[in-house]
Amino acid sequence: MNETASSAVPAIELRGATKRFRTPSGGIYTALRDLDMTVAPGEFCAVVGPTGCGKSTTLSLVSGLEQASVGQTLIHGEPVNGIDPRVGFMFQTDAVFPWKSVLDNVAAGPQFRGAPKKEAVARARDWLRRVGLSGFEDRLPHQLSGGMRKRVALAQTLINEPEILLMDEPFSALDVQTRQIMSDELLSLWELTRPAVVFVTHDLEEAIALADKVVVLTVGPGTVKDTYHIDLPRPRKVQEIRFHPRFIELYEHIWSSLRDEVQTAYARTAGVPPQKAGVPS
Repeated sequence: MNETASSAVPAIELRGATKRFRTPSGGIYTALRDLDMTVAPGEFCAVVGPTGCGKSTTLSLVSGLEQASVGQTLIHGEPVNGIDPRVGFMFQTDAVFPWKSVLDNVAAGPQFRGAPKKEAVARARDWLRRVGLSGFEDRLPHQLSGGMRKRVALAQTLINEPEILLMDEPFSALDVQTRQIMSDELLSLWELTRPAVVFVTHDLEEAIALADKVVVLTVGPGTVKDTYHIDLPRPRKVQEIRFHPRFIELYEHIWSSLRDEVQTAYARTAGVPPQKAGVPS
């Protein structure tokens, strides 16, 4: 791990974080319970777990979109109180203005933060070049392929040079080949500024290929079950690293932990015992 990532003060820290929501019927639903997690500056952390374990809720706490019901969420040692400009959030669905051009979409962030339009546009052109979209500046979002829209989303997020990058299954809607290309694109761009990353995914292979560490959450209410440090060499190519013997070893170890949670989650919704849930081993 790099020197920045070994800093004493975590970029992100959740201390005993519990999050409860009121249901439409008036009951209380607990999404997270006593969750303890840290991410060092410059560290790429992937979070995996079964559906409904609170992965996206964890991102909401870090981003300031939600407050913990109990416990604390800290950024660089300071409590999170609302939206923090040091945090960038890339959602599963594209957060674009459909009536604006690609260039104007990417320039919007710096302009909202007070940058003059000329400067914002120049920076947007530079970031579109970095993500391979030079020549597409005047296109509208609906005129782009799914992979190109994700490149726009990456440029939108990274142009603000966030110290913390939150990603909620950003590539899940893409086909397998485009997903691998975008994962490589993400790693190469992350290397430029090394923000601390929390990357939520259902895909364990994707998590291992990208991350410095993988955090496994339990079935809901989610809490940290295990943390695995990924000692694969960097820089990485996602298409190639999956064939590394250590990758296969890590996958087997992490899946042995994750499988039980997936089986339990499926059994809850299907009404069958976990051992009969049919999740492959």
